[in-house]
Amino acid sequence: MYRSHNCGELNASHINTEVTLAGWVQKSRDKGFMNWIDLRDRYGITQLIFDESRSIKEVFEAAKTLGREYVIQVKGTVIEREAKNKNIPTGEIEILVTELNILNAALTPPFTIEDETDGGEDIRMKYRYLDIRRNPVKNSLLFRHKVAMEVRKYLSDLDFCEVETPYLIKSTPEGARDFVVPSRMNEGQFYALPQSPQTFKQLLMVGGMDKYFQIVKCFRDEDLRADRQPEFTQIDCEMAFVEQEDILNVFEGLTRHLLKEIKGIEVEKFPRMTYEHAMKTYGNDKPDIRFGMEFGELNEYAKHKDFPVFNAAELVVGIAVPGAGNYTRKEIDALIDWVKRPQVGASGMVYAKCNEDGTFKSSVDKFYDQEDLTNWAKTTGAKPGDMIFVLSGPADKTRAQLSALRMELATRLGLRNPAEFAPLWVVDFPLLEFDEESGRYHAMHHPFTSPKPEDMHLLETNPGKVRANAYDMVLNGNEIGGGSIRIHDKATQQLMFKYLGFTEEEAKAQFGFLMDAFQFGAPPHGGLAFGLDRLVAILGGQETIRDFIAFPKNNSGRDVMIDAPSVIDESQLKELHIKLNLTN
Repeated sequence: MYRSHNCGELNASHINTEVTLAGWVQKSRDKGFMNWIDLRDRYGITQLIFDESRSIKEVFEAAKTLGREYVIQVKGTVIEREAKNKNIPTGEIEILVTELNILNAALTPPFTIEDETDGGEDIRMKYRYLDIRRNPVKNSLLFRHKVAMEVRKYLSDLDFCEVETPYLIKSTPEGARDFVVPSRMNEGQFYALPQSPQTFKQLLMVGGMDKYFQIVKCFRDEDLRADRQPEFTQIDCEMAFVEQEDILNVFEGLTRHLLKEIKGIEVEKFPRMTYEHAMKTYGNDKPDIRFGMEFGELNEYAKHKDFPVFNAAELVVGIAVPGAGNYTRKEIDALIDWVKRPQVGASGMVYAKCNEDGTFKSSVDKFYDQEDLTNWAKTTGAKPGDMIFVLSGPADKTRAQLSALRMELATRLGLRNPAEFAPLWVVDFPLLEFDEESGRYHAMHHPFTSPKPEDMHLLETNPGKVRANAYDMVLNGNEIGGGSIRIHDKATQQLMFKYLGFTEEEAKAQFGFLMDAFQFGAPPHGGLAFGLDRLVAILGGQETIRDFIAFPKNNSGRDVMIDAPSVIDESQLKELHIKLNLTN
């Protein structure tokens, strides 16, 4: 056997025990007559000692040849350590080595295998297998495993059945581009990799499986924004004979379970917020409610006051920033420049300081008196010592701009505490959204989402006002899950396809298999999918998902470790009946 114990379990109770360990050389300290080596494996570090007066000569000399990351096996006796290290579990003991076996030599790593490494992100991505040896990455992967196991335990205890669905499926329009896979046996035809198992989980409900889940890879060929991956993992779930309330209760329970078991936190409040309220109050549909700074709409007190910028705006809206009344003009100008960046897109910003004596000083004092500014403060909830920042313009764009500013200020003010968790449900999303480019409506979620029954009559007259039986779970300003009650009858599904601009032939070609299934007794059903990568990162107190994925892609969608994607051999292309037409 290679080892009797791992490198993280030995302690004072094992003194005088003969042991065998195996692992990697973390570092060595050679004092000439004595050599200490830290041996590392997944479980921890154990100190080895090679003593010229007590060790076999060949073993003592061999230890001097060991380099960083050599893979070795040692046998020896557990002895008490003279200089104890209280920072590690094995810090009371060391191993007096009697036998050394070099299992594999190693090149000098391109960066240090330490918690604080000297390696940049690019080099660590290229040598990801070395990066995984570092505690931060290793512990992130172990943390992900723990979360996944708790998910499986919770859902299995509720009689959910884990079912695998195919990866080679039919290409369907679900928003992002599909990754496509040519079929050698079916010339000129292609599979697609699933953006989600959406239709299959619905078919499992038609098949009577009742409660399904799967921790599954999904794929989207989209331009990668910050911290996105072309392949990602979902906790995919579906239930039959349920209404929206049933699903919210089950997955609110899952979130409470994870926060308790993983973080030791009991969540008291799990508020619900309509999409309309979220957009009006926070400017986005995934609000971070760990802090305030709620929007105050100021049209009533800002328009028709001889200030042309506000008079011409569809919306004038502001936020009160706590304790920012002491900002200098330089700090304010820097924030104005920040909101004018192309990424935010505001044309400018108005501010009003709330003085401690109850008076106000604004950048538009020429147009607004103290009574006007008092109303601004009441509407935004500003208190003495605060600062009011105001943006104006088209309603949707202005809300998005102020939302970006709100999040930026919260980050600067330290209000986004990663150890605090504030979950909520956002409900009553619009069923459809109008796309200016194509000139028609698109499904905000997907074509299988059920409309609210009470809004069905609006499909003919005002489709943009129809609400969906859809819901998102939000945690700390991140959408971590979303789902809906599905359409389960052919007539309603055909009607939905009609309003999405599908001809009857197009709908049959794309989704005929699902429409056919609905004719054989489809139960009412609905579901939800959590983004596992994002959920794990948030529970782990991190903003980025990359370190919680074993082998992530970079921002160009490349795996620099294995150099993928790559060209394929001409013979493979010929087998697939593919001819490349490359353009510069």
